Amino acid sequence: MLLIGAFVLLVFVYSLVSQRLARTVLTAPILFTAAGALMSCLPEAMREVGIDRGGLLLVAELGLVMTLFTDASRVAPRMLRGTPNLPARLLTTGMLLTIVLGAACAMVVPGGLSWWEAGIVAAILAPTDAGLGQVIVNSPQVPLRVRQALNVEAGLNDGLSVPFLLFFIALAVSQGAGTNSTAVLSAFLFEQLGLGTAIGVGIGLAGGWLLGLARRSGWMAPPLAQLGVVALPLACVIASEAAGASMFIAAFVAGLAAQAGFRDVATHSVEFAEDWGQIFNFFVFFIFGLLVAQAWSDFSPAVVIYAVLSLTLIRMVPVAIALRGTGLGSATVLFMGWFGPRGLASIVLGLVYLEQEARLPGEATIRLVVMATVLVSILAHGLTAVPGIRRYAAAVAGLPRTAPEHATTGDDSDRAGTG
Repeated sequence: MLLIGAFVLLVFVYSLVSQRLARTVLTAPILFTAAGALMSCLPEAMREVGIDRGGLLLVAELGLVMTLFTDASRVAPRMLRGTPNLPARLLTTGMLLTIVLGAACAMVVPGGLSWWEAGIVAAILAPTDAGLGQVIVNSPQVPLRVRQALNVEAGLNDGLSVPFLLFFIALAVSQGAGTNSTAVLSAFLFEQLGLGTAIGVGIGLAGGWLLGLARRSGWMAPPLAQLGVVALPLACVIASEAAGASMFIAAFVAGLAAQAGFRDVATHSVEFAEDWGQIFNFFVFFIFGLLVAQAWSDFSPAVVIYAVLSLTLIRMVPVAIALRGTGLGSATVLFMGWFGPRGLASIVLGLVYLEQEARLPGEATIRLVVMATVLVSILAHGLTAVPGIRRYAAAVAGLPRTAPEHATTGDDSDRAGTG
């Protein structure tokens, strides 16, 4: 109870000074991570982490399930339509190149990893976190089109990273066990992707239709619509566990499918995420601080170098390639490339990987690289957000009103975000 008590007290204190802190470089992820690291000085706190590891993982998994469902429920078809669309470029060309380049660098810099283990690292660190750069996506100084693109990217790339992560884990395990890769791939496609997608489609379509029918018939009390929506991703968890499918893929697909029968699903899922999602986010960063404090002495120069590469070269080069032909200025490309922080999604995906108990030869390296990258991102992106906005705003101010940065064509929607 020591950890829970300390966390609850910290949430209360933070709520008292949150408005004041919003004008500083001390972001919530920095504060909660630092507090978690300080808690590591107490032996009792470390014992609680060891005892409650399963419970902590369950909280993290449920949080990711809710996040994936919420993000998918916000997706509008127009969001990924048309060549000028910035989110579509970042989520396709940008994300695929990020995974490829991340895996290639992981083979060289930390060393000692197989290609599939390197792919695991790249998939875990591919999603960005709008929460770490919340000041950016909320700042009126940043052109609307740019912050919407970053927000939509962060909202969807966590869900898109899950199939890659599960795929690489399956192949890495098969390689270590000497089993047939074709058989493993077939099982992965059927059990994880196939069944997960089928469960998501079924629950999403049926649940959305029933919610829509209840709304039109006047049977459902408006305040309880939120609970009905939240029940859908939880149903995906139960069904996926029974079928041996991926609950994450099921939840993401259900969020997409539910819109067909209940158009207000995004509104109610966002309400829940905003009410309870913040506490979940803070708790994950708090526990992350505890875990980092345990592993701090194991961070080798190679691990730190990869962390820096992940936030610079591995992120910026794919973004620059993805944005070619958009007409955006170099300042915008650099700004969008730098502000792709790694945070909540990478922490939870890392925990998901550990839960698989794959016991790969490179597991220690994978764990350290992920932790170091997220830690560097929490500090670097948190400290540079406010000054970065000022410098970028000054650069954009000198652009003509006809510049692509100022376009408001409606191609880039912000219905997705917060990933």
